[in-house]
Amino acid sequence: MKGHHARRISTVDVVIIGLGYVGLPLAQEAVRAGLRVTGLDIRQATVDGLNAGRSHVDDLSDADIAAMLAGGFRAVTNVAGIAGTGPDVIVICVPTPLSESDGPDLTAVRAATETAATLVRPGCTVILESTTYPGTTDEIVRPVLEKASGLSAGIGFHLAFSPERIDPGNETYGIRNTPKVVGGITPACTEAAADFYARVCDTVVRAKSAREAEMAKLLENTYRHVNIALVNEMAIFCHELGVDLWDAIRCAATKPFGFQAFYPGPGVGGHCIPIDPNYLSYKVRAELNYPFRFVELAQEINSRMPGYVVDRAAELLNTHAKPLNGARVLLLGVTYKRDIADQRESPARPIARKLLQRGAALSYHDPFVDNWQVDGRDIPRVASPVTPADLTILLQAHTSYDLADIAAKSRLLFDTRGKISGESVYPL
Repeated sequence: MKGHHARRISTVDVVIIGLGYVGLPLAQEAVRAGLRVTGLDIRQATVDGLNAGRSHVDDLSDADIAAMLAGGFRAVTNVAGIAGTGPDVIVICVPTPLSESDGPDLTAVRAATETAATLVRPGCTVILESTTYPGTTDEIVRPVLEKASGLSAGIGFHLAFSPERIDPGNETYGIRNTPKVVGGITPACTEAAADFYARVCDTVVRAKSAREAEMAKLLENTYRHVNIALVNEMAIFCHELGVDLWDAIRCAATKPFGFQAFYPGPGVGGHCIPIDPNYLSYKVRAELNYPFRFVELAQEINSRMPGYVVDRAAELLNTHAKPLNGARVLLLGVTYKRDIADQRESPARPIARKLLQRGAALSYHDPFVDNWQVDGRDIPRVASPVTPADLTILLQAHTSYDLADIAAKSRLLFDTRGKISGESVYPL
């Protein structure tokens, strides 16, 4: 109408950059909340698969993707595929692996931020969910957005950090019922991000600022990292002392206060435990010039476990008059976590590598992994977890495994998860 500016109407409420195990479940919950969602991912195969109704994430089925598409979701590979005047909310959910120097590799975060910058408009909210060190949102993301958009964070647009708390394979807790921590670079930014998450999460927890929200994520995972290292080291010396650590943990866990059970294993996997605490160690060394000794010691202990598993495997074979060189060794479960297909940082790979180096004839079984390679070498997949072998090593106790049957039919079973008992079973 003459004398009035036409109000700009966004055809997309939310753009989520990065459609992996973090971004895709968030997109699903946003669609369920009635928001218009576009997902952006640089991988053409991922985008094509999603638009065709195929999921590549453990926690979402093809039917889930079909429901998202019916709710208006679509995936694109670049901003040219995003129609309208720009989204109200942009969420960055891209990976942050370790660099060669064991610091955070922010290449994907920087690239996603540059992409987000082309979509920033007055009043919109940009949220970083990628795990990183305290200060990233303010020191890395903010300048890129401000330079490209010509707007000031906290005034022209809102900027916040919210740590992802996805637990792949967890059927009890998901996006909706896991409390969401949010911290903005200003109080108004915090509230803007909280308003968005209140649409998709039952509980929103406001941090003092983005830095505290960034630190909260690292604190959560460093806590687990250190406690897992504690029981891993105890497993090593308890074996020498003739103490059943698994039974000791069972007993200690009956205390109704002051104790939380952690369990040893063949190593740590996924993104959170083997990688995230190093971001904090990196930040402390870079800015304060001294080591975060707890993290570095925990890393040393947890990284030692694959080698310890192989040494124990050789020891078990030797006690049965069989050398590791030439022995048929079957690995059960090569994913980093039970009942999912995710292999990120799985300890199964370094264990397999060390077994191959020592001459083992290696095979594997995993109901979630059809093909498995170690350093470019195809490892044979057997049809059954009870396939005859000189030594069977349980690395991941998938619920589909009949552990009693495996124990009964295995010639020699090394249980790294403390799940099986029997005459031929040896615990970690």
